[in-house]
Amino acid sequence: MTSTRDAPGRIGLVDELSGTASALTIGDLLRLQTRARPAQCAVEDDSGRWTFAQLNERTNRLCHVLGELGIGRGDRVAMFSENRHEYLEVEFACAKLGAITCGINWRLADPELVHCITLTTPKIMLVSERYREVAARIPHGVPTTIQLDAEYERALAQADPAEPRGMAQPEDGLLILYTSGTTGLPKGALISQRAQVARMQIACIDFALRPGDSYVAWSPMFHMSASDQSLHTVCMGGKAVLVDGADIPRIVALAYAEPQWWLMLLPGMIDRVVHEVQRRSGPPKGVRLVGSSADMMPRTMIRDTSRAFNAPFLNVFGSTETGLPPASKGRFAVGVAPESLAKDVCSMCDYRLVDAHDVDVPEGEPGELVYRGPALFSGYWNNREANLAAFRNGWYHMGDMFARQPDGRINFMDRVKYLIKSGGENIYPAEIERVLLSDTRVDDAVVVRKPDDRWGEIPVAFVARNDESLTPQVIEEMCRAALARYKRPKEIHLVAFEDFPRNTTGKILRQEVEKWVKR
Repeated sequence: MTSTRDAPGRIGLVDELSGTASALTIGDLLRLQTRARPAQCAVEDDSGRWTFAQLNERTNRLCHVLGELGIGRGDRVAMFSENRHEYLEVEFACAKLGAITCGINWRLADPELVHCITLTTPKIMLVSERYREVAARIPHGVPTTIQLDAEYERALAQADPAEPRGMAQPEDGLLILYTSGTTGLPKGALISQRAQVARMQIACIDFALRPGDSYVAWSPMFHMSASDQSLHTVCMGGKAVLVDGADIPRIVALAYAEPQWWLMLLPGMIDRVVHEVQRRSGPPKGVRLVGSSADMMPRTMIRDTSRAFNAPFLNVFGSTETGLPPASKGRFAVGVAPESLAKDVCSMCDYRLVDAHDVDVPEGEPGELVYRGPALFSGYWNNREANLAAFRNGWYHMGDMFARQPDGRINFMDRVKYLIKSGGENIYPAEIERVLLSDTRVDDAVVVRKPDDRWGEIPVAFVARNDESLTPQVIEEMCRAALARYKRPKEIHLVAFEDFPRNTTGKILRQEVEKWVKR
């Protein structure tokens, strides 16, 4: 048999032919599941249920609607909506077309929303009634807007239900999800179809995702935790149940009604969920894994949560950029309050722990986790500086410090760049400090994290002022006008300028200020 390397001039042709034959996309997986189980429910929300055949047909119709409006490979489609079945239809339609869904974070303040839309320049925005006034208020410059419900349904009813001509490729972008940056403005993380297929495979290997499972997506679909797991569940022949926010009674009721491979719970709501379950006669029987990152939770909360659901507590550490990898495989047994929160590294994942010069650190020493694997995103949209910083020497630098144990597990130590995790949301102090320092009455300011039983961490601001008219109440109003609600400082303290601890260059020592809130 002659190899391609023995056939001069044939390598390019063979590569092209084999690449086409081996391609499989998220859109293909929906089509294949529809062929296998057309009458089985694929998606459910508060307004109804849709089988695989219905979801696929509606997705096909939407493909033709978008195609008539000029949407093709690489074009962006913005989704400005709460969780509802149309969200998945848009994502699957983009998957078939090779287009990219931009999940707009409706929690952001108007200037941040303008930035997100300007960054990615979508051709079309789909807007729900709930956010119609916000979309109309902000100057976004999107050529076409489609209103969900009546206008959307009319367009689908008039469109062709046939499968669109296959155009998407595995490396085509599928989603842009916005993640906060150290400069204070969100970055657009581009996640390819290849990455989504790999993330789904890892979910099957490490978390036993299987056909027939359900996933309850209560967190916003503009987050990885909702979009990724919903897509993977449907592509594996299961059902995505989209819930409009942290509706605790609804989430608990679904825990008893749906066989879920993972119920993701976060600080800020987990204690209320556990209380709701404890009010019932016994634990739900269909939840195989429960929880999320254990680092922000008291050990007793981990124990009580696993006991309430009679399910192991999943100790997650991933990111928008990497998916559930690199370290989400570990779990704590039912009823255990763990002494160690060390994490197990995921399958299909290569990693190193390195120092500031990208040299591997010894076992037990803290180092930044750098990552390789097929689940990795494709970079930050239109942000060369961020990409050069993140992708160095052939590895993706996560910005998180870990130490490796002798048994191969890794302990989370700290963040390379100071980050506040509040109720599942990432908050960089620079985002808040930028707003505080924009007022001329502020001489200096610093934002630090404070442990919180409900949210895990909360932002606390320390402000040095030069004008007594700048009261904490005025500062609150300033933050309310410029920042999303979850980013606003939960405490504001006025301090003298000279009381801030500083290094030799005059920079405030954030870690020293953080000690003030722990007294």
